[in-house]
Amino acid sequence: MSDYKLFINGEYTEAASGETFPTTNPATGAKIGDVAKAGKEDAVKAMEAARKAFDEGPWPKMSGKERAEKVRRIAELIGQKSAQFAEMESKDSGGTMRKAQLADVNGAIEAYNWYATCAEGEDIETLPGSPFPPSENYLRYEPYGVTTGIIPFNFPFIMAAWKIAPSIAAGNTCVIKPASLTSITALMLGEVMQEAEIPPGVVNIIAGPGGTAGEELAVNPMVDKTAFTGSTEVGKRIMQLASGTVKAVTLELGGKSANIVLPDADLDVAAAGVLFGTFMHNGQVCESGTRALVHRSVYDEFIGMLAERANKMVIGDPLDFATDLGPLVSRSQVETVERYVALGRQEVGEPICGGSKPDHLPDGLDRDAFYLPTIFAGVPNSAKIAQEEIFGPVLSIIPYKDEAEAVRIANDTVYGLAGAVWSKDEARAQRVARRIRAGQVDVNGGAFNMNAPFGGFKQSGHGREAGVFGLEEFLEYKSLQLKG
Repeated sequence: MSDYKLFINGEYTEAASGETFPTTNPATGAKIGDVAKAGKEDAVKAMEAARKAFDEGPWPKMSGKERAEKVRRIAELIGQKSAQFAEMESKDSGGTMRKAQLADVNGAIEAYNWYATCAEGEDIETLPGSPFPPSENYLRYEPYGVTTGIIPFNFPFIMAAWKIAPSIAAGNTCVIKPASLTSITALMLGEVMQEAEIPPGVVNIIAGPGGTAGEELAVNPMVDKTAFTGSTEVGKRIMQLASGTVKAVTLELGGKSANIVLPDADLDVAAAGVLFGTFMHNGQVCESGTRALVHRSVYDEFIGMLAERANKMVIGDPLDFATDLGPLVSRSQVETVERYVALGRQEVGEPICGGSKPDHLPDGLDRDAFYLPTIFAGVPNSAKIAQEEIFGPVLSIIPYKDEAEAVRIANDTVYGLAGAVWSKDEARAQRVARRIRAGQVDVNGGAFNMNAPFGGFKQSGHGREAGVFGLEEFLEYKSLQLKG
């Protein structure tokens, strides 16, 4: 019997095979529990429940205001259980308690509330008519039907919200599959759906291997729309699978974002921003600013500031609010970081800080799950550590001579997810930001805004999440043409 079951058609259930897989706390290596291991049969069962709930159930027939009340209730219930969700998110993913409470849980609550507000909007609008032949024209917004969401290991709770909230607010039904490494908080949402009295089949949550359960969610003809967040490599596979039924796909994929530090930047502020943008959640963030482009006139001073501050970061128990960096999500992720750091030593030389596991940690923590914040200086943009997504606490500092070169380097990547510009001259910073080929560019530390679209250019994916733009990704457009 599993500790954490699949949530299908409004009820918790074991996997059809009876199989489970263990999930552990990466900080300590201690087992948290066993998770029901969904296979193809379970994925199909979940999609059948979602299909029936859409085709025969009350959810898509409700008014937007009725759905909004239910979605707001989800937010309210999460708020009541916020401490429970935050603690488990930290234990299961290795993220700090600070991140789990302030970003993940609060961000999820904001997402459900935001999309509840969106659901209250009008689902029809008047279009300019045709003078000859005369006609009246209207545009209707209608749900796709059954949607599936495949979410990554780094932000399982808020990514579940970003897939569930806009889908069901728009009137769809959905099946969500979290990553096997971090399945628990997504599965725990089933209790919230029950308490919020979301009709059976509207939200289904399964956990299991991407190669079986996950691929079925992309290829099955019962599904009308698939949304995926994860690596570019897997995103390409999702797109291939979805093409068989020409289903709509939203992809939010990898990144290798550039932080451009202009010569007139406030270096103290820029250093804090670069470090946060790189080392938040150990660099296990798709938009992580893992390339710092620094003007040669301030280069030596700036890299000294970065190294000094990185060495002072607190590494330890993620449940301690004083901790800056907890463990990486798994031993295999640490091994990936070690391979890239070894490659960096070959390509560039010794890092100016970090480059190893920590020597000392509080008792009870697994040293093999942690890695020091690591910075390489003098990195050519052609180096693999500057081009490939490491998904770990590794920063490449790249010198440049002028704005044109900085923009060229920033855009010299297959990715285009995010970026940042630092300058005391706001107009100059915005001018440079407009030239960066990325879906989101921060200027002098501009904060993430739930009202703004999030997504990437190039191989960072297509489609957008957040804001009304995220809702529109789960809506079809229907033109009503009436004889005038």
